[in-house]
Amino acid sequence: MSGVRIPFETAPEARDALRCLEKYLARASLPRELLELVKLRVSMLNGCAFCVNMHWTNLRAAGESEQRLYSLAAWREQSGYSPRERAALAWAESITHVAETGVPDAAFAEVSAHFSSKEIADLSYAIAVINAWNRLCVAFRIPPEPSKPER
Repeated sequence: MSGVRIPFETAPEARDALRCLEKYLARASLPRELLELVKLRVSMLNGCAFCVNMHWTNLRAAGESEQRLYSLAAWREQSGYSPRERAALAWAESITHVAETGVPDAAFAEVSAHFSSKEIADLSYAIAVINAWNRLCVAFRIPPEPSKPER
C-alpha cells in the first residue's frame, strides 16, 4: 500500500479545504519561517517523512541553517532558538500531544507572553492543519518526494 494517495485523490474537496486553510495561513500574521519551523517540529513528532522532507526543504530554501534544523529535535536543550520560537514550539508540542498531556497552563502562559491573541489563533490553526496532513500522510504511507542532488 506504499504511496497510495487515496485521501487526496478520492476526496479532493476535503483536501482542498485543508489547502484553503494553508492559503489563509500564508497571509496570516506570523512569519513564514516560524510557521515552517513549527510544522517541521510537529511533523518530526508525528513521524511524517513526507512533511519532514517538505518543511526541511522549505526552511533550507528560506536560508535556515542546517545546525538549527538538526538541533530542532532537542530545541529545549539548544541555545539557538529565540524565546518566541521556544514558546511556539512548546505550544505546538502541547497541541500535538493533547491526548496525552492536555495543553498545560504553562504552555498557554508562555505563548501568551510572546504572541497576540490573533497570532495564537493563527499558530493554533497552523498546528492543527499540519497535524491533519501528518496523520493523512502517515496513515496512507505517502513517501517523501525524491531528494534532489545538492549543487
